[in-house]
Amino acid sequence: MRVLLHTCCGPCSIVPLRGLREEGIEAAGVYANPNIHPYTEWARRWETLEAWAGSEGMRLLPPAEYDPRSWFQAVTFREGERCRVCTHLRLRHAAVVARRGRFDGFSSTLLYSRYQNHDEIRQVAQAVASEVGIRFLYRDWRDGWSDGVRLSRELGMYRQGYCGCLYSEQERYAPKRKGGQR
Repeated sequence: MRVLLHTCCGPCSIVPLRGLREEGIEAAGVYANPNIHPYTEWARRWETLEAWAGSEGMRLLPPAEYDPRSWFQAVTFREGERCRVCTHLRLRHAAVVARRGRFDGFSSTLLYSRYQNHDEIRQVAQAVASEVGIRFLYRDWRDGWSDGVRLSRELGMYRQGYCGCLYSEQERYAPKRKGGQR
């Protein structure tokens, strides 16, 4: 089986790639993340992923064009649903590329993070799979979280401190003021 793995970054790819390979699944990666802001963060995550994938023998397709405008247009006035909208944008891209590339299915490294909403990701991915006409491969890789963190640190990989979007960066780093407001 050949699967196209939507990759958000190098550290989050370690456990999913290992898991797929243990199942005898051939995985290639695609980096489609218009949510990541600013561009320097997007580029640093790509460079880290590219270097790690090369050392692992994981084929990476060319990254999707950095297009934050599409992300901002999609989430504007839907900020409360931004994660669902963002997941849809990213996974739809992966599904389309997987179908064009004659992969048997697609999956995502988002399923590795213990900070992501798995039910939401699964629902979005299944809807995208149905729309595009390709199989979605669901796996829950969260049990490997600690191993992935440890391995990425041992490898000296760049580890980001927020999901990628401007909102998540603010939620992570902006100081709280009185009353819990940022």
